[in-house]
Amino acid sequence: MKYLIASLALIASPLAAQDFSEGSNAKSWNLYAEVPAKFDAEVVDVLCTLTGDCPDDCGAGKRQMGLVRSADGVLVLAMKNSQAAFTGAAVELAPFCGQTVTVDGLMLDDPELGANNVYLLQTIQVAGSDPIKANKWTKNWAAEHPDAKGKGPWFRRDPRVNDIIAQDGYLGLGLDVDQTFIDENF
Repeated sequence: MKYLIASLALIASPLAAQDFSEGSNAKSWNLYAEVPAKFDAEVVDVLCTLTGDCPDDCGAGKRQMGLVRSADGVLVLAMKNSQAAFTGAAVELAPFCGQTVTVDGLMLDDPELGANNVYLLQTIQVAGSDPIKANKWTKNWAAEHPDAKGKGPWFRRDPRVNDIIAQDGYLGLGLDVDQTFIDENF
């Protein structure tokens, strides 16, 4: 419980409204409430930070990764990398778990939308090295699923997605409901 209370305080901190745009080279996505943000942060396993469930390997890339900003201790939720799909932040950040890095990207912060400290990661930089583009999720996915080659979006070929659709239908309500929907609408 103490982890949860401390973590909620980190996320809800009034210091979250600080301006971190200075020095940022982030490219705009033209999203409402986006602001360029470059800052130093420790890469953390979010589940570990929130609950205290902390495997040695930070979840082996299977958990959501976050950033505890050095300037104010706020937990920033890294939700995507620089690729078009909302994927990839965990893949990009996992190799740096426990390290302090400099990240550059876009912060979404709008309480009316329920978007607080949501981060779109574009580059990661370890002290003394050049920034690394955060764009390897698709390549990693392709390497993990060599039998899913083909044209079109990755999710149409992902065996995990296709298994769920085969079991529960496209709507997630069962194959019979899917068929009724298709018959009535197409």
